[in-house]
Amino acid sequence: MNRHRMRPRRYITGFDGIRTLAVIGVIVYHLMPASLQGGYLGVPIFFVVSGYLITDILLQDWLNYGHVRIGRFLGHRMRRLYPAFVTMLLGTTAYITLFQRSLLSNIRATVVTNLLYVYNWFEIGHGQSYFDRFNGESPFTHLWSLSIEGQYYLFWPLIIGLLMLIFKKRSRIFWFMLAMAGISAVAMALLYDPANTNRVYYGTDTRMFAILIGSGLAFVWPSRELSPDIGHSNQLTLDILGGVSLVVLIWMFFQMAGTSAFTYRGGMLLFTIVSAVLVATVAHPGSHMNRLLTNPVFTYIGQRSYGIYLYQFPVMIFYETKVKNIGDHPLVNSLIEVALILLVTELSYRFIEDPMRHYDYSRLWTDFTNFLRAPKFNRVTGTITGLTIILFVITAVGFVQQPSKSAATQKTDLQKTIDKNTKNASKKNAAALKRQKAAAKAAKIKTEQMKTKAALAKLSPKQKKVAKEYNLKPQVVLAMGTTDLTAIGDSVLLDVSPDLQDVIPGAVVQGKVGRQITDVPPIISSLKQQGQLAHNVLINIGTNGTITNGQAEQVVNMIGKDHQIFWVTAHVPTQSWQHQVNTQIKKTAANHPNVHVVDWYKKALNQSDWFASDNVHPNTAGNRKLTKLIANEIASVNN
Repeated sequence: MNRHRMRPRRYITGFDGIRTLAVIGVIVYHLMPASLQGGYLGVPIFFVVSGYLITDILLQDWLNYGHVRIGRFLGHRMRRLYPAFVTMLLGTTAYITLFQRSLLSNIRATVVTNLLYVYNWFEIGHGQSYFDRFNGESPFTHLWSLSIEGQYYLFWPLIIGLLMLIFKKRSRIFWFMLAMAGISAVAMALLYDPANTNRVYYGTDTRMFAILIGSGLAFVWPSRELSPDIGHSNQLTLDILGGVSLVVLIWMFFQMAGTSAFTYRGGMLLFTIVSAVLVATVAHPGSHMNRLLTNPVFTYIGQRSYGIYLYQFPVMIFYETKVKNIGDHPLVNSLIEVALILLVTELSYRFIEDPMRHYDYSRLWTDFTNFLRAPKFNRVTGTITGLTIILFVITAVGFVQQPSKSAATQKTDLQKTIDKNTKNASKKNAAALKRQKAAAKAAKIKTEQMKTKAALAKLSPKQKKVAKEYNLKPQVVLAMGTTDLTAIGDSVLLDVSPDLQDVIPGAVVQGKVGRQITDVPPIISSLKQQGQLAHNVLINIGTNGTITNGQAEQVVNMIGKDHQIFWVTAHVPTQSWQHQVNTQIKKTAANHPNVHVVDWYKKALNQSDWFASDNVHPNTAGNRKLTKLIANEIASVNN
C-alpha cells in the first residue's frame, strides 16, 4: 500500500449508531432485566467497535511512518478516557463516604485497581456475580470492561508492531487473530462454572475474543482502503448482510440470558461474530448501513456513550437505595433514572470530557505556574476547581475510613440470622428425611384418625403451641404434622425456615443466599436421583432476578406432574422485576394444575412492619405470617 494513495481518515457516523444500540441494551438490562435479558451483550459490541477503530488507527500510523507512535496514541487515549473516569471514581467514592458507608469496604483497592485498569481481575475474587441483582450491588461493578479495554490500549500498540514484522502480510495476521480469538472463546467454554461465572465473565483472557475479532477485521477491512465505488450486486450483498446482522443482534438481546450455559459455550462468540459483520458493513462507504444508523439522536447518544456507560451504575444504585418502591412503578422510576444518567453525562461531557480532550497538555506546567502568579477564576473554572478539591478531600476521608478486614466481614443482624437458620435447617433436614419415610407408613393410620372431630381436637402440647403462635386451625396443624415437603429457595426461605420447620416438621429446606431460577434445575435433579424429592415441593425463587417462561416450565417439568408444587410470589419492592416474576408465577400456575400460587406479595402488600429494614426479608412477625400462608395453602390442596 502506498501512503500517497491513502484517503484521509473519515469519521464513520454509523458507529455512533452501533454504540447507541450497545449502550441502550446495557442500560435497559440494568434497569429492567426482564424486558431485555441479553442487554449485557452491549459490552461485546463495544469491544468489537473499539478493536476495529483502534487497530485501524494504529495501522495507518505503521503504514505512514513505519512504526506506531505509541506515546501519541496513549496520550490521546488518556485525554479521552481518564478525565471522566477519574471524576466518576472521585464523585462516587465521595457520595458513598457521605451517604452510603456500607459500600466503603475495599474502596482503596477498588479505586486503585480501576486507575491501573486491572479491576476486572480484582472483581473475580472480590466481586459478586454480574447477574446477582439484589445482594448489594457495587456502583463500580460495570467498570470491569473498561479495565479490559485499558489493558488492550496499553499492550496492543507494541503487539501490532511485532505482528507486522513477523507476518508481513495483513491477511496472515487476520487469520492469526481469529485463531487467538478462538482460543479465548474455548477458554471461556472450558472455564465456565455455572455456580460462579465471575472467572469467565470478568477475565481478560476469556473476554478478549471480541476485541481480537474487531482488531482482526481492521487488517483485512481497513476503513481508508474501502472504496464507495462498488457494483450494485456487491452493495446489495453488504446491505443484506448488515440488515440481517442488525436484526439478529436485536433478537439475541431479547433471547440470550447471561445465566445460560449456551452463552458461554459459543453463544457469546456467535453474537460477537454477528457484531463484526455489522461493523464491517457500517464501515464500508459503499453500503447503506452507515446511513441507516446515522441520525441526530444516535449521534448524540453515541458521542456520549462512554459517559453514559460510566455514570449509569452509580446513578441507578444511589437512586434505588433512596426510592423504595421501584418494583411498584418500574417504568416511571426507570425513566427518572435515565433522565438523571443523561443529565450527569451531559454535565460531564460539556465541562470535563470535551474541554480536557482538546486541552494542550504541553502547556500544563506553564498554565499552572501562571495561575499561581495571578490566579483568575470565573464562575465555571471556580466551580470546577472547588468541586474537585472537595471531591479529593472527601475521597481521602473515605480511604482513611475504609473498614478493616474484620469490620468489613462483620455481618449484619440479618446475615447472622440467615447463617444461623442455614445451620439449623441442615440439622433439621436429617430428621425431616426420617420423618418423610415414616410419614408414608403412618399416613393411612393418621387419615383414619383425622376422620373424626375428636381426633382433630387431640393436639399434643407442642401442636397446641404451634396452633396458637401461628393462628392455625387444629386440622391444619395435624395435617402439617404428616406432610412431607421439599423447600427450595433463596435467603427469604432461609429467613423463614425455622418457623416453616416448626409447623411442618417433615420439611427439608434447600436455601441459599442469592439463589436464582437457573440454580434450581440441578438441585431438583440431584434430589430426584437420591429419591429425596418430596411429594410437596415449595419454590421460593424470585427475589434475586427475573424468571422467564422457559425457565419456569423447565422447573415444573423436572419436578413432574406427580408432585404438588407451591410457588411463593416475590415481595421485592426495591427491584424492577417484582411484577414480572409474580406475573410469570401466576401464568405457570394457570398452565399446570399441580402448580399452586402462595401469594405472599398480595398478603404482604403495605405491611412494612412485617419486614426487616430492606423491606424484603421478613422479620419475626412476617415469618409467622408467611409460614401460616404456606401451611394453609398446602393443607387446602392436600385435603
